[in-house]
This record gives sequence, C-alpha cells and structure tokens, in this order.
Amino acid sequence: MGLPSCRPYNSLPVAWATMQADAVDTKMMDLALQQAREGLAQGGVPVGAVLAANGQVLGAGHNQRVQQGDAVAHGEISALRDAGRRPDYAGTTMYTTLSPCQMCSGAILLFQIPRVVVGEAETFAGDLDFLRGRGVEVVLLDDSRCQDVMREFQERYPEVWSEDIGGRQFR
Repeated sequence: MGLPSCRPYNSLPVAWATMQADAVDTKMMDLALQQAREGLAQGGVPVGAVLAANGQVLGAGHNQRVQQGDAVAHGEISALRDAGRRPDYAGTTMYTTLSPCQMCSGAILLFQIPRVVVGEAETFAGDLDFLRGRGVEVVLLDDSRCQDVMREFQERYPEVWSEDIGGRQFR
C-alpha cells in the first residue's frame, strides 16, 4: 500500500502544494512505521524514525523512553544513535512517523539535516514552522497509518502519553 499524497509544510494552509511521495519516501516511511509498531508492541511510545541518504538507510530506531527509562530516547535520537558518527549530514533525510518535538528538532538543526519527512502532525503538531524557518525542507505526509498507531497508543497508555510530550504545555 502506497502512502497518501504529501504536502511540503507551509505555515499558510491555503498555500499547501500537493504532490505524491516518491518511491524512496514511501519505502523509508514504511520502515519508520515498522519501527513505531515495534515500539508500541514493547509498550513504548510509537514514534519510529529512519535517517537515510541516497535511498540507503544510515540508521533506524524508535522511541525507547519507557523501555530504557531514558528521558531523551526519542525516535529521531534513536535513529541518529544507530547511524553513528558522520562527518556531515549533507544529503540526508530524517523520516519520522510523528512531528518532531523541540528536542528532536534541535538535533535536526544541530546536525544540519536538510530534509525531514513527517508521517503525521495531527496527534502532536510539534513546530514544523520552526524547522522550515531555519531552512529545513519539511514534507508532511498526513499518513493515516501513522495517526492510527499513535491514537492506539494514546488510548492504551494515556498516562505514558501524558508523561511524554502529550502532557506538556509548550510556550
């Protein structure tokens, strides 16, 4: 099953351009979603991420805050850890099933990852304008599969969601 159409994120909803996810974006988001489902099966927050370049996976991971008792073990951070050290991140794309939180957005900016493909921003909006305003190309897929896995988690584990980014008030 292919991904639904995607839109480059734009702060003005009326200006969204519709385009189709290419084969690489589809494959990488499928892998990120597989990571998210693995996290959910372990009782954790189902955010999966893949760091890729030229159609090759450099690192993949999922949120492991619950499993490891590690407050910063978010999906994107897990994928960066799995990728290991790199001299630079030019030409890479971070695929993440959920809009990145402020910490993960900071890591994307710190390592100058030029492109982020987001599965969904409905269950947690994050701040995609923050990334976009700093030159990161952001593509929002609005993938219902990503929304479904997060909604399942929120219903099954509301106390964990509240403990994580779901219960925080950002200023």
